[in-house]
Amino acid sequence: MKRNEIEDKYKWKLEDMVASDDEWEKLYNEIAAAEPKLKSYEGKLGDKKMLKECLDLNEKVDMMTERLYVYARMRRDQDGGEQKYVAFTDRAMMLISSLSTATSYMDSEISAQSEEFLNSVIADKDFEKYDFMLKEIVRSKKYILSDKEERLLSMAGKATGNYSEIYAIINNVETPFPSIMTKDGEVKLTHGNYSMFMSERDRDLRERAFKGMYSAYKSLINTICTTYAGSVKGDNFYAKARGYDDCLQKSLFADNVPMEVYTKLIEAVEGNTTVLHKYMKLRRKALGYKELHMYDMHVPIFENADLKLKYEEAFDLVIEGLKPLGEEYGDLLRKARDEGWIDVMENDGKRSGAYSWGSYGVHPYVLLNYSQTTHDIFTIAHELGHAMHSYYSDKTWGYYKAAYQIFVAEVASTVNEVFLLKHLISTVTDKNLKKYLLSYYVDMFRTTIFRQTMFAEFEKIAHDMDLEGKPLTVSSLGDAYYALNKKYYGEEDVCHDDEIRYEWARVPHFYTAFYVYKYATGLTSAVNIVKSILDDPKNLARYKNFLCAGGSDSPYNILKNAGVDLATSHPYEVAMKEFNDTLELLEKEI
Repeated sequence: MKRNEIEDKYKWKLEDMVASDDEWEKLYNEIAAAEPKLKSYEGKLGDKKMLKECLDLNEKVDMMTERLYVYARMRRDQDGGEQKYVAFTDRAMMLISSLSTATSYMDSEISAQSEEFLNSVIADKDFEKYDFMLKEIVRSKKYILSDKEERLLSMAGKATGNYSEIYAIINNVETPFPSIMTKDGEVKLTHGNYSMFMSERDRDLRERAFKGMYSAYKSLINTICTTYAGSVKGDNFYAKARGYDDCLQKSLFADNVPMEVYTKLIEAVEGNTTVLHKYMKLRRKALGYKELHMYDMHVPIFENADLKLKYEEAFDLVIEGLKPLGEEYGDLLRKARDEGWIDVMENDGKRSGAYSWGSYGVHPYVLLNYSQTTHDIFTIAHELGHAMHSYYSDKTWGYYKAAYQIFVAEVASTVNEVFLLKHLISTVTDKNLKKYLLSYYVDMFRTTIFRQTMFAEFEKIAHDMDLEGKPLTVSSLGDAYYALNKKYYGEEDVCHDDEIRYEWARVPHFYTAFYVYKYATGLTSAVNIVKSILDDPKNLARYKNFLCAGGSDSPYNILKNAGVDLATSHPYEVAMKEFNDTLELLEKEI
């Protein structure tokens, strides 16, 4: 479908962000003109007056630049065939790069100031909107090295910090994916169609896809292993060079998250692998197999369970499912639907998938490619969770405190999904649909809490092996991963195909060390928040405070204030009980 064939009510109104392309050009020129002024403050940030002027100008330019780039990208995303917006995006990126170079002195120069000076600035009410940012600089000072050492690390980083890029080329360009036989003839495997094949009912097709995919990675496994080993060694080097105990501590410190968050997650998940084993037994029986193979993990247990609703009906269902979040929240959802926040329909040239995005000072936006499936109904709820989080945070704080950190980024979106799931499970009358929804929820736990925690354990093992002087080889990494796979999925009902020992070689997130565990803590937090609100609606006020908190405090403290202390065992026990209870409901339905 051409974009001009879609009704306006299904399109977002980007003119709310930038009124016209001519206004975009004016904004571009204004930002470019500010660059010399920003550069002129270099060497002067030890003076309070100069520091305030510099921070104020930088904030103004950052907000304008964000709006410039987001508008261009979203215009491009709605139709990549419009070359004008491809050019706008490229120009915005080049301007951002130039500004980054011009202001690169700021962080290091502020960090170089004495703690006494920085504390006096933090206490000054004129700097109130910058106080958390400055506190983070003070908190990090003990890991900031001398100017000479910082320059050396910076220079070394340019030479050694490209393992992620190397892996991306291997993974996306060099890996020799084979063709497999399908009902439509031979089809070349890709990352995209592999996921679809793993959900197909044809078990032989899944096996061919599985073995074909891993044959490609095995053919490059020595190269991938060397690349990942280099990445791990680099992680450990930079952690030790700055004075951290290890890479895990460095990662947690960056988010201002206590070590106990990681250790309690591992303990709770490891302590409940028997429940996952119980699910494997149920999955095996429901599919009618003598044993599960690793290519049987993603196929839905139940077929033909889609809620085929028109967009308006789907949106009404989402609003109904999110009623526990209050009348104000529901009114905002309607506002988003009716006032051009959402780009709904697929059109030629439109970016695939879905996201929520925007720029400070303007309502958030949501990109969808809605089709009449149950999955896309949950996508509406998910992306609107992001949008509402951004809306409340932006409304509450200035620019530098509004943006929430990655650690909590998926909480609000997942809260919406869980509320909608629980509403549907309790209200649907179609038995098959109810079983589908229960299995959907169970699989959410398996893939988001158990699997991501298994990934996190593997990362810790790999980094510890390097610190202990043990070589990271195809054999040592494969054996470690294979042992974890057996521990998590059990051996009674599951055949651990030899190919799965190479699964670690397919995970791009491993090149951003200790990132994946955040998916597990995100779902854990969401389950706890939903339960607390359903148990006592008065707890909605705490959740509203979470939505409004933005980046005004550490993400750990923000969640703790919402009633979820991830440094204790309680939230994980609640999540594991929810997993077990849902599994028992599914068993009864089957």
